[in-house]
Amino acid sequence: MTHTTRSERRAAADRPAVPKWLRILLPAALILTWLTVAGIGGPYFGKVDEVSSNDQTSYLPESADATRVQEMLGDFDDSEAIPALVVFVSDEQLSDEQLSSLAEVMTKVATIEGIGADVSPLIPSEDGLAAQAFVPILSSAEVGDTVAELSAELATTAPEGIETFVTGPAGFTADLVSAFAGIDGLLLGVALLAVLVILLLVYRSFLLPIAVLSTSLFALCAALLTVWWLAKWDILLLSGQTQGILFILVIGAATDYSLLLVARYREALRVENDKWVATMSAIKGSFEPILASGGTVIAGLLCLLLSDLKSNSALGPVASIGIIFAMLSALTLLPAMLFAFGRAAFWPRRPRFEPDVVAAEDGMPDRGLWTKLAHLVQRRPRIIWVATTLVLLIGALGVTQLKADGVAQSELVLGQSEARDGQQALGEHFPGGSGSPALIIVDESEMDDAVTVLLADDGIDGVAVTTEDSPSGSAPVTAEGITPVGPPGTPEPSPTTVDGQVLLRATLTDAADSAAAGQTVTDLRAEFVDAAPSALVGGVTATAVDTNTASIHDRNLIIPLVLAVITLILMVLLRSVLAPVLLIITTVISFGTAMGVSALVFNGLFQFPGADPAVPLFGFIFLVALGIDYNIFLMTRVREESLQHGTRKGVLRGLAITGGVITSAGLVLAATFTALAVIPILFLVQLAFIVAFGVLLDTFVVRTLLVPALSYDLGRVIWWPSKLSKHPQPENHEPEAP
Repeated sequence: MTHTTRSERRAAADRPAVPKWLRILLPAALILTWLTVAGIGGPYFGKVDEVSSNDQTSYLPESADATRVQEMLGDFDDSEAIPALVVFVSDEQLSDEQLSSLAEVMTKVATIEGIGADVSPLIPSEDGLAAQAFVPILSSAEVGDTVAELSAELATTAPEGIETFVTGPAGFTADLVSAFAGIDGLLLGVALLAVLVILLLVYRSFLLPIAVLSTSLFALCAALLTVWWLAKWDILLLSGQTQGILFILVIGAATDYSLLLVARYREALRVENDKWVATMSAIKGSFEPILASGGTVIAGLLCLLLSDLKSNSALGPVASIGIIFAMLSALTLLPAMLFAFGRAAFWPRRPRFEPDVVAAEDGMPDRGLWTKLAHLVQRRPRIIWVATTLVLLIGALGVTQLKADGVAQSELVLGQSEARDGQQALGEHFPGGSGSPALIIVDESEMDDAVTVLLADDGIDGVAVTTEDSPSGSAPVTAEGITPVGPPGTPEPSPTTVDGQVLLRATLTDAADSAAAGQTVTDLRAEFVDAAPSALVGGVTATAVDTNTASIHDRNLIIPLVLAVITLILMVLLRSVLAPVLLIITTVISFGTAMGVSALVFNGLFQFPGADPAVPLFGFIFLVALGIDYNIFLMTRVREESLQHGTRKGVLRGLAITGGVITSAGLVLAATFTALAVIPILFLVQLAFIVAFGVLLDTFVVRTLLVPALSYDLGRVIWWPSKLSKHPQPENHEPEAP
């Protein structure tokens, strides 16, 4: 005769009567639905470049001067070509024969597909050691491929002893295209491999890692499919940077949510013999923390919609879509697969059905690392949280060394760069701003005043005005007026006017992406306020200046807003005021430490040239929104345990029970963000280090020591002003502090 335990009989009585056919049909339908979505969305991984753009100007606010100039530029010049600058450099004076050969080279270059016919004549340098020419890259061409073909043609046809470079806007655009080329393959492969290795070590199982990875990958397919079409319909802006962050965020978040649900499923299988009931129990136990965690991240990301920079505001909804599908996949696809596999999912370490053993354990492991840490917190709570806070604050002092005021365009791509080398060679033989002039649109009546201001500035090497009467489309302007281009006796050309405005091109003395050039543009704008009020300054340098200004505005506005929004969400979730405030404070301290250590590493170890102003903002968004996840996972379980066992015992139980799953989640998220470093973009490499280090700091220090010790020391008052702060304690627990 088979005997059943009391817990088995109670569980059987509480079980909902769900028809067997529905238990089979519902999971099968969910798995089939996700397989269909993945099958449709998968092919879009290779098509993102069709709907994405890395043009900085397109992401500026519409009110920015650089944006307005870019919009009006087509009225003066109907060409939408991207200019490339070809630079020839020799150690000795270029002879007439060499210059003639180089001119022939440029004639051949004009025949390359994707290059416009109006290649400029060769322009020798004053020192005779270099020459340059402007090459238009047609907007219909693949810039990266065209620049690569141009560079190869120059290297093979240029006379011996002459170095060739392709730089300018087209050269740097080609660098970006090349850098982002690994997003669909390399980035995704490295991230998935890192997650797979961690899952194999955590579960020591074969099926579970496959199930969890499938959950993440299918969520990414669904998110990418949605984002692609929204970008196709011009509802969202998509860039290579946003795409990379989307990939990493979805994989990391979906895996984290999956780890939490699997942990709950394992717990349920020990007290439930029926895998359907165990699955429903896992969903019930995971639903609130996953929803709260995802909701917190989405709320933080949507605050980016208030950003002046469209590249930032676009990331908010794009990444939020990814988080939504990560939650949906973890709460639908994964439970369906776990139900299908049952206990075999954990093979060869299948969890046993042992409700009486669980009852004897009282739900808390009696040994292990996290139980030992819980006992350590119990013995020395105040010493632990005070010492931990002091160490974190010391680490945060390094934030004063963070140089986040922008970097030159030539420094955006790490590693070898022909465009960067060409820019340096250009600056040695020509005015540094050659090829990327400042563009000034001004009323014709104020043109002379604007020219006077420009020629008086030491940062300007020369000025030209757009005119249809000149073969090159522009003519030099001096204090005496417009200089005719042509043989003696050529009449003075008239400037091209559009709605009473003219376009001036000012060659900068310094490299267009340098801080000195940026200061020149800033000074010119200030002088134009009185001398030529209608003047608008645009171009590459002005775009960088306006981008940095908008980034600083976004950082100062959005960071406080994100803190306020997340605090309110935590108050609703934890039904408390004090606990959320303390959690936010610990997370902010952790963020400060991560930024401080990162600043020291960037300056001392990696010797980076600086950082974009958006780096602290993105680091904050991800560290606070994602870092608070682990506090949510911990404190929701602590609150659940506190309702039954009292706050102090609830803290210890919550730490011991969630320790393994939260640590695994932290390792996964850190590993996925570290994968961003395979894309040689300075911004992404810096973001990868900041978020990975910050997540590990949250996982192993803040959530493991600081938050539990502080919560244990405060006792039930941490739930103030909810009823739980006055909750009577069980008889078998020591009294709470008043």
